[in-house]
Amino acid sequence: MPRVLLSPLYFVTEWLIRRPLGAAITAAERADLPNTLYNFFAFGPDHKAGIVPTIFVDFGFNPSIGVYGFWNDAFFKGDDLRVHVSFWTDDWIGASLVQRVRFHNKDSFQLKLLGVRRPDHVYYGNGPSSLESAQSRYGEDKLDFGALVDVLPWRSSKIDVGVGLRYASFRDGHFGHDPGIVEEAAEGAFPLPDGFVSGYTAEYNDILLALDSRRPFPADGSGVRVEAQAEQGNDVRQSPASGWLHTAAGAGGFWDVNGNRRVISFSVLTMFSDPLGPRPVPFTELVTVGGDTPSPGDFPAPMPGFFPGRLVDRSAAVATLRYKWPIGPWIDGSLQGAVGNVFGQHLEGFDTHLLRFSGAFGIESDSSPDSSFEFILGFGTETFAHGAQIDSLRLALGITRF
Repeated sequence: MPRVLLSPLYFVTEWLIRRPLGAAITAAERADLPNTLYNFFAFGPDHKAGIVPTIFVDFGFNPSIGVYGFWNDAFFKGDDLRVHVSFWTDDWIGASLVQRVRFHNKDSFQLKLLGVRRPDHVYYGNGPSSLESAQSRYGEDKLDFGALVDVLPWRSSKIDVGVGLRYASFRDGHFGHDPGIVEEAAEGAFPLPDGFVSGYTAEYNDILLALDSRRPFPADGSGVRVEAQAEQGNDVRQSPASGWLHTAAGAGGFWDVNGNRRVISFSVLTMFSDPLGPRPVPFTELVTVGGDTPSPGDFPAPMPGFFPGRLVDRSAAVATLRYKWPIGPWIDGSLQGAVGNVFGQHLEGFDTHLLRFSGAFGIESDSSPDSSFEFILGFGTETFAHGAQIDSLRLALGITRF
């Protein structure tokens, strides 16, 4: 029965992806194409620096084109610089600058500056039962400067400690024929979300603790992971001062079925956002589920079959079953199904009938934390109480985006 059910997936990955990709790589190597491209895009002594064009298309949002630059051992050994600029018209531009200093045992210290201006974020209202028909758009201007210490004490375990400053302001948005968030709120689809009018400027500090028994590549991928994260932010723009506390906890088991990095995993993740002070949490600092929104640690992005920002509220719970396998050099295939949703304060109102399902098939590179290739085809459903009909389709393809 499993062979029959998974035969379409096997056909796609084996005959439409892995074998053609393998043949293309073999032909490229015979023509010395990798060295030609490497020498074209990389330069300097030992080719430690380079500039690469990028493109990313997430259907339902503006695409982006740009450039990605890297410089290893920039000013001294172990000092790596990364620069990324993307844009699409004068209303959509993003840029990031990362300086990472690597120490012994792969520990590192990182400074990162990120700026994004875009008009096409989606908002449907808060809560587990928000409607796809309420889709609206808002624009955001964001600046984020942060410092992070990353310590890898044992196997794939890690300790991250960071501080930073984040600025955000919002405006009515646009994309295609979708209404702006102000128009949709005026029609009564949802209240205008907290923080939309005033924006915020916040200092934040966070910590991530993860215990992971898996050994680094090329060892097999079996093991267990338990992690917890907390981030505390203070809105310094408002008086009296107010802020928020993000917390998250997750646990997962990973089984490498044949010792060749073909890994089946099951993980459970919970996330919470609570106000500190008299003001509510700004809507972009609430728990968000959908798209490629990263999980707090090393678990899969929760429910990527939905659009980024599709589900928003004070808390969330997501369980994910995933199969990940190598299909080419530095490229893995991924098949996953997830059940979960957002809920009120501390999972208030949790009900199995309010859960949704997200399914996704993807291809992703795993060679760099700063630049990665991604292809994902996914879908999301209505709540089980409303029949779990598919009401969200997502297709994204490209290299590194904001």
